[in-house]
Amino acid sequence: MMGGGGKPFGDSVFAGHAAAGAAAISSSTVAVYPLDTVKTLLQLSAAGSNQKMGLNQVVDRLMAVSGPAGLYSGIGWSILGKLPGLGARFGAYELLTAFYKDGKEDNYVSYSEAMLAGIVAGAVESVLSTPFELLKLRNQVGSVKLMKAADPANITKETFPLLSKLLPGYVPDIRVWNSTVNLLSNLSPKHPDIMGALKQHPWMLTGSGKPPLPSDVQGPSRVIALEGWGALWRGLRPGITRDCVFGGMFFSTWQFIHTAILTWRAVNMNPQPRKLEEAGPVSPFASSLAAGFSGIVAAAASHTFDTAKSRSECTVIPKVWAWPHFK
Repeated sequence: MMGGGGKPFGDSVFAGHAAAGAAAISSSTVAVYPLDTVKTLLQLSAAGSNQKMGLNQVVDRLMAVSGPAGLYSGIGWSILGKLPGLGARFGAYELLTAFYKDGKEDNYVSYSEAMLAGIVAGAVESVLSTPFELLKLRNQVGSVKLMKAADPANITKETFPLLSKLLPGYVPDIRVWNSTVNLLSNLSPKHPDIMGALKQHPWMLTGSGKPPLPSDVQGPSRVIALEGWGALWRGLRPGITRDCVFGGMFFSTWQFIHTAILTWRAVNMNPQPRKLEEAGPVSPFASSLAAGFSGIVAAAASHTFDTAKSRSECTVIPKVWAWPHFK
């Protein structure tokens, strides 16, 4: 196809398709994002606790802390991740199916070929979208956590100099530090300044020896400073498994339904077409129904891996815990 100026694929056509795709992804994300937020909080509510919170408890907690705006916490990261992720998913699928069709008399793609192409497309999507999903999840978790009263920045830097390097902007809870010092005060004192000595150890950032909460490590700068660049791809393995299962089930189910619709249409045609594709295109409404049902099947098959990915991304692992001699 030639576009304006004689350039292949035409700049105006490509720009129009890109703009339409971006608008579709953004609008669909805005429409369903509150459901994604509630789903994520439900997945994480049982992690590390003996009693899982129900739907009403999660929603009430969210509304009490952040209000309706909390339903859209992290939506910017979600859109930024879906734009390259979905583009890569469908782009990889189209390239692979074009390879399968090459040399065939018709343009038929078998169910196994559609599944294999969907698996590869899902893996590509996961690699591109995982960093944005981690940042999105951290913001969603922050929507149900009460904000702490911030101390003056200069006091934080003077009393906790290590924080400015590992976790900029984080305000430690002085009560936790005092509790730790009180517990250690029963031991034989061997250091004139116990609290001052503890502040020099990276694993005592919070004063209790526990890592900071995910809601305290939200932005890219905080994640990279405290956990390293590799943390942006935390949960990649369950993420790849989830997206491979989703992509394979989605595209194979859609191909099955699409073929069934064309076959049913061809049977009722007189004369019957020689090729299945000659039965005519599927209506947009039928395609939407087929895609919706395929999405339900794929989501049900991959949901367990989605839960594993969410819980993995919710885990904060400071890089300095493995490097005791961090400077």
